[in-house]
Amino acid sequence: MIIREARIEDIERILEIYDIAKAFMKQTGNPHQWNSRYPDIKTLEEDIHKQQLFVMEENSIIHSVFAFIIGEDPTYKEIEGAWLDHSTYGTIHRIASDGSMHQVFNKTVNFCSKRCSHLRADTHEDNKIMQKVILKNGFQETGIIYVEDGTPRIAYEKVK
Repeated sequence: MIIREARIEDIERILEIYDIAKAFMKQTGNPHQWNSRYPDIKTLEEDIHKQQLFVMEENSIIHSVFAFIIGEDPTYKEIEGAWLDHSTYGTIHRIASDGSMHQVFNKTVNFCSKRCSHLRADTHEDNKIMQKVILKNGFQETGIIYVEDGTPRIAYEKVK
């Protein structure tokens, strides 16, 4: 298994993975986190251009995707709660898998921790599976943030 930067030619497979993830989220009680248009091609192209979209690949097949953005996240400026640390951080966003790999979030955290020791993430209140996985990987719940469309997300932080 390797983790590498996503490329434009990966977008079709990445969109397939997001469709699989959306279906799984609906089946597991989380139908509202991502709508049918999100993440969209424009967002993915911007992430690729900024070198902040990554894929997990095994035997030349992409099985997972995530964005890792180092620096200030506008949706994290205000929090109902309190951040643990105000130093430079990296945020894990838009993580999704085709369901064929185990410990995807753990592998993502290990990869991201090598680039930035201060990590943040968030998820929807209905995404019970992700909440459990985030906490299992050493993050602490820090409060509630609001994403661009105004909906709340549970915010998490991990500081080494």
